[in-house]
Amino acid sequence: MQEQCSERGIDRGADWLKAGGLRPTRQRLALAALLVGDGENRHVTAESLYALTLGTGERVSLATVYNTLRAFCDAGLMNEVVVDGSKSYFDTRVDDHPHFYWEDSHSLTDAPAEELSIASLPRVPEGMEVARVDVVIRLRKA
Repeated sequence: MQEQCSERGIDRGADWLKAGGLRPTRQRLALAALLVGDGENRHVTAESLYALTLGTGERVSLATVYNTLRAFCDAGLMNEVVVDGSKSYFDTRVDDHPHFYWEDSHSLTDAPAEELSIASLPRVPEGMEVARVDVVIRLRKA
C-alpha cells in the first residue's frame, strides 16, 4: 500500500487516468493510485476499494467509489466481471483472460489463459458483434 500512495504511485495513477482520457480529480487520483500505483493488476469490489481508502486518510464516499469505477470501465481502464447477479468485481487487467472465483473466500483471481481452449462461439444475431467473452470458473473445496 505504501508504494501505491507514494509519489511514484500517484504518478502511475495520473498516467493511467490520462491514458483513459479522464480528468485527474483528487478522488480519481487517490483511487487510481490504490488500483495501479504499484504496477500490479487488481480485482476489487467497490466495497473493498472503499475499505482501502479508509487507510489512506482520503475522504471518498462509497457512492463516489462506485461512480468512479464505472467511469474507469467506461474509459476502458478496467473491466467489470459479474460473478452473479449481485456481485461485481472490477479488474485492472483489460485483455481477454479467464478468472477463478473462489466461493469460500469470495475472491476473484486470474486463471491461466494458456490452459483455456474455446473451440467456437455461437453465431451472433445479425447486426451484432461479440464485445467480450467472460469466463469465470467457480471453485469450492472438494
